[in-house]
Amino acid sequence: MLSAITVGLLALAASSEVAAAPQAGAKAHKVALQSRVPPKGQFTSVRKRASKAIGVPLDDFFMGTDLQWFGNISVGTPPQTVSVVFDTGSQTLEFASTDCSDCTQPNKFDPSKSSTFKRGRQTTTLDFATGVGVDPVVNNDYVLTIRSATDTVTVGGTSLPDVSLFTIIDQTPKFNIDPFLGIQGMGSQAEGFFEALIRQGLPSLFSLFLTPHTDGGAELLIGGIDDTKFEGDLIYADQTGEGDWEVESTQISVNGKTNSILKTSRSVIFDSGTSNILFDTQTTEAMYALISPDIKPFAAEPGAYGLACSEIGGLPAVIDLTFVSQSGQPFNLTIPSEELNVGPFESDPSTCQTLINAFDGLELVGGSLLKHYYSVWDVGGQRMGFAPNGL
Repeated sequence: MLSAITVGLLALAASSEVAAAPQAGAKAHKVALQSRVPPKGQFTSVRKRASKAIGVPLDDFFMGTDLQWFGNISVGTPPQTVSVVFDTGSQTLEFASTDCSDCTQPNKFDPSKSSTFKRGRQTTTLDFATGVGVDPVVNNDYVLTIRSATDTVTVGGTSLPDVSLFTIIDQTPKFNIDPFLGIQGMGSQAEGFFEALIRQGLPSLFSLFLTPHTDGGAELLIGGIDDTKFEGDLIYADQTGEGDWEVESTQISVNGKTNSILKTSRSVIFDSGTSNILFDTQTTEAMYALISPDIKPFAAEPGAYGLACSEIGGLPAVIDLTFVSQSGQPFNLTIPSEELNVGPFESDPSTCQTLINAFDGLELVGGSLLKHYYSVWDVGGQRMGFAPNGL
């Protein structure tokens, strides 16, 4: 599905699906939370998997490259399995229902079979800034029409009544390749089932262990941190977004080099629902200039760039994004060279698409970075933690 980063009408962002927030009448309910994280230097008490933490196994949507990670929740009474992308670029829960004749995914949710389903009156449209996979969004080709509702949502055996959600009643054809039914937003303000779990006493954070297709074992851990899945200590940085997860970056370097454009401070969104990375055109081209002069815009897909597939193998393309920890120390998050090639263009199989898409007004990193790190998304503390995956 898509990540929903708010861009105009958008609620989330691409490759993980970036969707836009619902329009007027569907304002997010922001909840003031107290961090359940202990004072600095006393992290061991919550570092291990908490007894109440809920683990959700994740599958990898793989089409030659890692696209999106998704898992199962249950909705309704009796419960119906609903597969969703846990998207940090979105805030709400929406999924395909039998009311959607254009939704071709199997096993759609059937509201008529749930005794606790309550249909709402509000309908709205979500336009996505990024879509399924790695291709840029063109001509509003990722659009959902959704209707409000409430129902019981069950996660990891815990049932939560009267959770606000949306059923998809129409969608554009681009969504039909999805092996999942919808999106569960995991934005920086707790909502829906996550808010309900926090009210029941679960720590107000979650962790993501996103792994490459070849490794498997990906997991969302709600309300806990699993220190068997990373190396060393977690490094925390303040998150500054309202709804989105954003961390201030002081510099980007490529292959150990930088320039005046890449030294600019910028707020970078972390989006688990997006596979590629997106930067404004000037930054994108400054990065490519340090990789190869042969990487050029791909005219058929505005925002995408490419290189002859025969030339891309082994091309150095190490991308370091520099951030500052809560203790004031700079640290890098690194995207290795192997992520540069995201596969041949469908319209020109001799040209391979490269990782960075140009999108003016959006600075975003997705699964291509996150799958190399264990990440902690601390809603109560409004911070993010990172450590290398222990693979």
